[in-house]
Amino acid sequence: MAAIVTYLVIFTVISSALAYDPDMLQDLCVANTHAGIKVNGFTCKAEGNVTEADFFFDGLAKPGKVNNSVGSLVTGANVEKIPGLNTLGVSLSRIDYAPDGLNPPHTHPRATEMIFVLEGELDVGFITTANKLISKTVKKGEVFVFPRGLVHFQKNNGDKEASVIAAFNSQLPGTQSIAMTLFASTPAVPDNVLTKAFQVGTKEIDKIKTKLAPKKS
Repeated sequence: MAAIVTYLVIFTVISSALAYDPDMLQDLCVANTHAGIKVNGFTCKAEGNVTEADFFFDGLAKPGKVNNSVGSLVTGANVEKIPGLNTLGVSLSRIDYAPDGLNPPHTHPRATEMIFVLEGELDVGFITTANKLISKTVKKGEVFVFPRGLVHFQKNNGDKEASVIAAFNSQLPGTQSIAMTLFASTPAVPDNVLTKAFQVGTKEIDKIKTKLAPKKS
């Protein structure tokens, strides 16, 4: 049953793919990621050099190792991992959550997202531009949709690990984590912007920045 629902999720997103990414004008356009030419997507690899490997990825088969402070790990299966997705307008991700793990508030500027729960139970939600929270608890075998561009999150409130498959109607949805975008950008967002926006002092801003700074190896 779970496999059938997963296939339905993927088919639904594929069917609606032309909502955002441009229509394809040929059978395939395998991404030539080494071309050095910047286009809206990627230039095409010579068809004579196309192989089955350009359309294959096994990175979603097993749970990822979650070892960060937020307790979640996203494994993407997009055009950067599967060159054959270029111009096809779809991609997937697997998200694994530790107990009490969070996929922090973020947006996908180029795609709507649909998740299918593989294991566990999560509280999920998104916020509209009218500042209304739409949220629900979703369980194994259930589906939830996050509209394109809206801030959303997923939280594992259980004492066991959880995981979902996320489908997107874009070959490269893009992700903007709200916290990382505001507090860990390069160059940094000016402190006087952050202190006024969040109505806190410089010490609080510095504390947040310190926690989000990349770990030194």
